[in-house]
Amino acid sequence: MADTTDIKNGVVLKIDGQLWQIIDFQHVKPGKGGAFVRTKMKNVLTGKVVDKTYNAGAKIETATVDRRDYQYLYQDGADYVFMDLSDYDQIMVPGPVIGDASGFLLENQNVTVAMHDGAPLYIELPPSVVLEISYTEPGLQGDRSSGGTKPATLETGREIQVPLFVEQNTRVKVDTRTGDYLGRVTE
Repeated sequence: MADTTDIKNGVVLKIDGQLWQIIDFQHVKPGKGGAFVRTKMKNVLTGKVVDKTYNAGAKIETATVDRRDYQYLYQDGADYVFMDLSDYDQIMVPGPVIGDASGFLLENQNVTVAMHDGAPLYIELPPSVVLEISYTEPGLQGDRSSGGTKPATLETGREIQVPLFVEQNTRVKVDTRTGDYLGRVTE
């Protein structure tokens, strides 16, 4: 058991048999009354976000979450196969655990997999990835650097919005948290 002084971003709590990850917290000491901790937590399995307040010094139960570096190998039906970079063991991660991150996964890409009691909880992608645009409509003459956006399909099958001047087979940098276009990559 821990108490509210152990609350930090990324800590996973066990509440009513479910795992909740702290995504934001704030220690508050009002002029009157006792101090408290205001938290914003995300359910690890469902993704639901809730706000919860704890009195200062309240006991909380933390869960042990093992974060390790893995390399994505391939997709096997609905499951995704990852290899542990330290001992080369392979694990299968179910599709629902991967969720929207599948739109940014390329073979041989390194990610962090969070595990609890041997079961994968979620994966953490790098903040941005470089992907190739497999299809987009051609831009119109005069649409060069400013203006609107158009849909583009990435090599992973995910669709994002890109500026009108971006063409097919262009490598682009994409934010994995929001799916936003960050720029072209020239290599």
